[in-house]
Amino acid sequence: MTVAPLVVHVIHRLDTGGMENGLVNLINHMPPERYRHAIVCLQGYTDFRQRIQRGDVEIYDVNKCNGHDFGAYRRLHKILRELKPAILHTRNLSALESQAIGAAARVKGRVHGEHGRDIYDLHGKNLKYNLLRKAVQPLVGHYIAVSRDLAHWLIDTVGVPSRKVTQIYSGVDSVKFHPRDGARAPVGPPGFAGKDDIVIGSVGRLAPVKDFPTLILAFHYLRKLWPEGYARLRLVIVGDGPMRPECERLIAELDLADRILLIGDRSDVWELMHAMDLFAMSSLGEGISNTILEAMASGLPVIATEVGGNPELVSPGKTGTLIPPADPEKMAQALLAYVSDPARMAQEGRAARAEIETRFSMDAMVRGYLGVYDAALDSLR
Repeated sequence: MTVAPLVVHVIHRLDTGGMENGLVNLINHMPPERYRHAIVCLQGYTDFRQRIQRGDVEIYDVNKCNGHDFGAYRRLHKILRELKPAILHTRNLSALESQAIGAAARVKGRVHGEHGRDIYDLHGKNLKYNLLRKAVQPLVGHYIAVSRDLAHWLIDTVGVPSRKVTQIYSGVDSVKFHPRDGARAPVGPPGFAGKDDIVIGSVGRLAPVKDFPTLILAFHYLRKLWPEGYARLRLVIVGDGPMRPECERLIAELDLADRILLIGDRSDVWELMHAMDLFAMSSLGEGISNTILEAMASGLPVIATEVGGNPELVSPGKTGTLIPPADPEKMAQALLAYVSDPARMAQEGRAARAEIETRFSMDAMVRGYLGVYDAALDSLR
């Protein structure tokens, strides 16, 4: 019996996040007879690992300290020498140095994925980081970018030859995430959102790059913009992270605790989407947002900042609206245009669902990754 080739995925940490969600989706939907998988975490993992449905996926933690940690490099080298993967697949800047460890461990198939940049390098222009990217580039056999924006950046700024870059959109489970059929799903304490209320929703890490204070301020500004309807508005934010205390402080300062719900990390996001009428994202930077895709699959129109890959997902006037980042007044005006027009919300929500079915299927994503992995192995024969 032929054993499927092994792909070792190296990531910073297996925890709640868009990139991590995409990795889990890929493993869960890739045919097991094609590739086996293992995950190496540089700095640990959480119960998020339980979302992996396959029982043959080993997860390792090299317990890396911040900065250069030669002990962690040795541990990673040992794991790679023992596993002997056909392909090493690293993701984002934090795992990029692992390509050198993979080369030293004689892993011949080496792939790197770019899924977006964090607050410390929003536009990918940091000289130190780009010098590292350029230095490691010859060791990487192929790159995967989850948006056209990232693909162009790899080619134009990092200097990766275009033949070494494949752009693959993240896929969304359009069976699990589907439009609401019937009454609103319950959310929050009893009475928080009634059948005639309008729920604005958002999902993401409470991290600086997601800029949730802008969304909270925009919701506050709606009090003046729509005084006749403001009593019916609610805001639900799903996720957790270091910015939670700041968000809680702002909500209390604006006296909005009865209207804004910080619900924390949840494993039933698809159900919570059925409590929402409109999706809003205020992030300062994005690769490709899994949560935007999930909201679209759930039949929700999307208001998002015009950053990163967001313009590749949201079609203004058709499936949602794009606004400048860090502008709560523009966000408030965009929110008003939807909450005051239920027919528009319904129409653009239907169009968003149709867009998912034609462009962002899980099958298309899996086919894209299979193509890169197959080509990597073929080049070694």
